[in-house]
Amino acid sequence: MKSSKAQITAKFHKIPTIRFEDQKLISFSGLMIFQLLFKRINLKQRLKQCFAHLKVSPIFGRHLIVMLIVVHLLIGFRRLREVDYYCDDPIVLRLMGLRKLPDVSTISRALSQMEKESVENVRQLSRSLVIEGLLREHGEIVGTSMILCFF
Repeated sequence: MKSSKAQITAKFHKIPTIRFEDQKLISFSGLMIFQLLFKRINLKQRLKQCFAHLKVSPIFGRHLIVMLIVVHLLIGFRRLREVDYYCDDPIVLRLMGLRKLPDVSTISRALSQMEKESVENVRQLSRSLVIEGLLREHGEIVGTSMILCFF
């Protein structure tokens, strides 16, 4: 059954409070830390810009597919089929800003349709995130030219 964008997307801004008294933590509750990180580095919007040159806007945008792959790897899975293990997890859905995750076939189709320009844009974003992280880690003392010589 086909869903509309309004049925799929959701906006979450507040980081939920973890309470250890009731011991009702779920498997992927540690992802809440990444929700804050992704918000600080503006990951979703920056990924969206990687695909801005495409005119077609599917329900699950290419930026969401790439972000899902990042989350998939963060929680320790490697095969696409393993999305089924956490497709209903509220923390994963919250992190992604979705009410429903795409099916494995949708993810696979979107990945197979990625063209060279999009892949290069994502690579460039990845490089810039690493450089920004290095600059933050070492303070602004280390010159950008020194870091760029490694790339």
